[in-house]
Amino acid sequence: MAVNQRLDLKQGQTLTMTPQLQQAIKLLQMSNIELTEFVEAELEKNPLLERDESMSSEKPDAPDADAASDRDASASDEGEETAAPREESDDTPERPAETEHAAEPERELDTDFDNVFTGAGMAEQEGGYDAFATSSFATAGKGGNLKFDDPDFAFENNMAKETSLRDYLQDQINLEFEGTGDRAIALVLLDYLDESGYIRTDIPALAERLGCAPARVEKVLDRLQQLDPPGLFARNLAECLALQLRELDRLDPAMQALLKNLDVLASHDLKKLKSLCGVDETDLKEMIGEIKSLNPKPALEFEHFVSQTVIPDVLMRPLPKSKGGGWAVELNNDTLPRVLVNRSYYTEVSNSAKQKKDKEYLSEQLNTANWLVKALDQRAETILKVASELILQQEAFFLYGVEYLKPLVLKNIAEVIGMHESTVSRVTTNKYIGTPRGVFELKYFFTSGVGSTDGGAEFSSEAIKARIRVLIEAENPKSILSDDDLVNALKKDGIDIARRTVAKYREAMKIASSVQRRRQKNS
Repeated sequence: MAVNQRLDLKQGQTLTMTPQLQQAIKLLQMSNIELTEFVEAELEKNPLLERDESMSSEKPDAPDADAASDRDASASDEGEETAAPREESDDTPERPAETEHAAEPERELDTDFDNVFTGAGMAEQEGGYDAFATSSFATAGKGGNLKFDDPDFAFENNMAKETSLRDYLQDQINLEFEGTGDRAIALVLLDYLDESGYIRTDIPALAERLGCAPARVEKVLDRLQQLDPPGLFARNLAECLALQLRELDRLDPAMQALLKNLDVLASHDLKKLKSLCGVDETDLKEMIGEIKSLNPKPALEFEHFVSQTVIPDVLMRPLPKSKGGGWAVELNNDTLPRVLVNRSYYTEVSNSAKQKKDKEYLSEQLNTANWLVKALDQRAETILKVASELILQQEAFFLYGVEYLKPLVLKNIAEVIGMHESTVSRVTTNKYIGTPRGVFELKYFFTSGVGSTDGGAEFSSEAIKARIRVLIEAENPKSILSDDDLVNALKKDGIDIARRTVAKYREAMKIASSVQRRRQKNS
């Protein structure tokens, strides 16, 4: 078989993803926090970038959502050097000029501790040596230290600190266990305490790793279960509740029987529980009330969570009738980084640059800075376009509530604004809009649809869930609605939906079945 060499010429189209194009795509899907961190990193790396602290005195009206030709008008027409719209509200206070103070030189600390204690570094006085002459006590008078710049006495260094659960338990362990062996076992068990306060390890296996008898580990664990707060170091929920009831002196035989049958309690089978516990209905209700008052996750008392408030990327508000009505849509300037390209600095430095590598570096940084400014501006404009069209498509939701949310997919928005579905998907990820009905993620407005009984407009899945919740909350305790009853009620409203879909929506909202709801409402 002969092997021939041949040269062919073919013509085709390809899309090359340059690094800048890849970065621009990443910018689209960044949240406002991630974008701020990215811009801060660029400001540190690029000497030609600087923050834009300027503020305009007037803020133009945002676009009217009822007028399709005006919906993009709220994106400001800033120059190509600015990275975000410049409009600010009229009531934004002017920032006072910051005055730079020369840093006060720090005192050189005497770290020669040997001299302090031997007397070699002491200050000689009339009666001998002053041992405190080189320490912070040298500035103290009869009323204490008279200087407030000493870090040992700084207010922020003497504020009360929140005690962690581990520190709180370690202090108790040090007091509870005198022997170093049992104390060491207790500290190992402390390492296996999860965030809820439960022990998640096999005791015999742990004893084997520690090289001691399982009975000794069990004995240490029993003493740990007596520490404060009650309920810690339990191996399961029943034991956690039992430890708390024991502390309250309420762990009688009837309560022990109830704890052994928590699964029956979860199913609200009160008749079976009365038989298992040997109590009447009144006593059983009191016991259940005591169980509900306990803490199933005692360790969470020491967790101090700081809730992060969602800052919307887009703001909307209704316009008065005097301005034509509709909705005003604008970008939230607080979430938009403001950067400028310092061209005067570039001109000054480039004129003094002699070597080729220096000129190449400056040119590269200038191109990067120009690209970042344009990319940020394009990102802001794209977010505004998508949000404006979402408001137009879901106007009934903002006027009347969630039951009027329309089914919507990415393609519906992409076709109107002339962008690809993937671009709309990136823009709506981790982006939030502040509305008169609250703050929502832009993704929230994209929902699947269910057909109507008359073949007309579809209903959004979120609207159907809201309708199901309303029906269940209004049901009569003596006539609980089954899933079939919900299907019939929805059909009367023109919603054609299957029973399994109703069950799926109900479970997604964490609503119990009709049997469980009947037991709950009749208990």
